[in-house]
Amino acid sequence: MERERPPMIRSMTGFGRGLTPWQDGSVTVEIRSVNHRFLEIACRLPRPLSHLEDSFKKAIQQCCTRGRIDMTVTVQAGKGRAGSVNLDQSLAKQYHQALHTLKKSLKLSGSVDLALIAGLRDVLSVSDQPTEDPKLAKIVQQLTSQALKDLEGMRMREGKALAEDMKARIQTIRGHKTLVAARTPLLAQEIFDKMKVRVEKLLGSEIPDPPRLYQELAVYADRGDITEEIVRLDSHMIQFEQTLDRADSVGKTLDFLLQEIGREVNTIGSKANDAEIAGHVVQMKAELERIREQVQNVE
Repeated sequence: MERERPPMIRSMTGFGRGLTPWQDGSVTVEIRSVNHRFLEIACRLPRPLSHLEDSFKKAIQQCCTRGRIDMTVTVQAGKGRAGSVNLDQSLAKQYHQALHTLKKSLKLSGSVDLALIAGLRDVLSVSDQPTEDPKLAKIVQQLTSQALKDLEGMRMREGKALAEDMKARIQTIRGHKTLVAARTPLLAQEIFDKMKVRVEKLLGSEIPDPPRLYQELAVYADRGDITEEIVRLDSHMIQFEQTLDRADSVGKTLDFLLQEIGREVNTIGSKANDAEIAGHVVQMKAELERIREQVQNVE
């Protein structure tokens, strides 16, 4: 059953661990997650537990929607339980037959005994893989739930920190936007006056049609109006802040809204053509770049 998530963004970076004693040794489940565009899961399991891989992946999918997830299950044997000894009888018989054939063909002395055959390669091998045990599978499933809980808790804590940082930076951008908006009403008149001075300097007193000239200057000055961009910028920032309070996967949505905010900031800078506004635009771009780095880690 899928867990109910609180209204909070989550980071894609996290770590969870479950550990318990088992047969004089220990069983450990570790789950790590890092940034990734999609959800990618890799499980490293002992061979007797490989049949549980699909169930582990489904459990991870219920907790995570994006990120590279690595799950590792380690079964550490205790003293006196270093592993299991495997005998390859078929290979031992082949060695025995080959040695007898060699002894007969070369007329060699000596006996082909147990010590000789046991020392030959791959006849006896020691494996550190645990034997199949239903209790072990149940223990690993419980540890996986514990590790996922720890992983989710860490991702939520880091997500909360990311949200607080990004909200503070959005407020900084909003402060610059307010200063830009306060200067906007003066901007059109300043552009008009500057162009008028330039034209009159070029033409002198011989202005053929002053009313038409002033009309064209007014149209030119109106092209530098940034009121619409400021309204859209404010709307995008409000949406960005609202998205930070959602519980689902919002990383891609935040990235899109950030692009829209950046587009409006760039338009303001290019249209305004004003030194004071340009300074605010530079500061807003710097904050946007810092937010963009944080958004890359949001699920």
